[in-house]
Amino acid sequence: MSTIKPEEVLIDVVLRLIAGARHVAVGANSPIPAAAAFLAQLMSPDAPSVSLQQSPEHNLWTDGGRELFDSAGQGRIDVFFFSGAQIDGSGNINLNVIGEYAHPKARFPGAYGSAYLYFMVPRIILFRLEHSRRTLVEKVDFISAPGVSPPNVFRRGGPIALVTPLCHFGFDKARARFRLETIHPGHGLDEVLDNTGFAFDRPEHVPETPAPPAEMLRLLRGTVAPQLAAIYPKFAETVFGIPVAAPA
Repeated sequence: MSTIKPEEVLIDVVLRLIAGARHVAVGANSPIPAAAAFLAQLMSPDAPSVSLQQSPEHNLWTDGGRELFDSAGQGRIDVFFFSGAQIDGSGNINLNVIGEYAHPKARFPGAYGSAYLYFMVPRIILFRLEHSRRTLVEKVDFISAPGVSPPNVFRRGGPIALVTPLCHFGFDKARARFRLETIHPGHGLDEVLDNTGFAFDRPEHVPETPAPPAEMLRLLRGTVAPQLAAIYPKFAETVFGIPVAAPA
């Protein structure tokens, strides 16, 4: 078997996190979560529905964000994915500004209903491809969506995990705190500690993230990768060597 790529490890981590879901929704520009969702359809006895906001072909909705929010409110989405300019140790995410809100150092497009989805979707997987103290901070500069809420606030959703190129964190809702679950092959605890701005729990011996099973890799490379090429051509070319199709 050819060398396992870092992206394939991340896809397998996400695949395990979405196990048992009935409906997985994926936002724009998220090829790794999308690959995991497609694999779940192939490998799960109860294949979940998959809605990709970026793909008219793989989308249960025809009315964009309005149907996405309606479905979440009705409890018809089990898994969604968030990133953020900043993510802190309490699971808060910042999609708005760096620095003071009135005089920011940087301003971003905004939250686009993220706070609502963070409350309504049972399993939110935080996913960040930059693992650094710049992005994983002690406290976000602006809370676009809170990781936890007071007990008297209705909330069915929230973060269950944070996946990065270095590791996989689980999230303890009761303690509002991350726990280091596994470290990906080729990386170590010191690297995670050096590049994480928030404190987190960890076992005495942190296990290595397991390698993806052979059957998962076979389906990913042979069946899912061509699907991804039609939606995320640059990603499919970089990771799987599928040439970008020439314009018709």
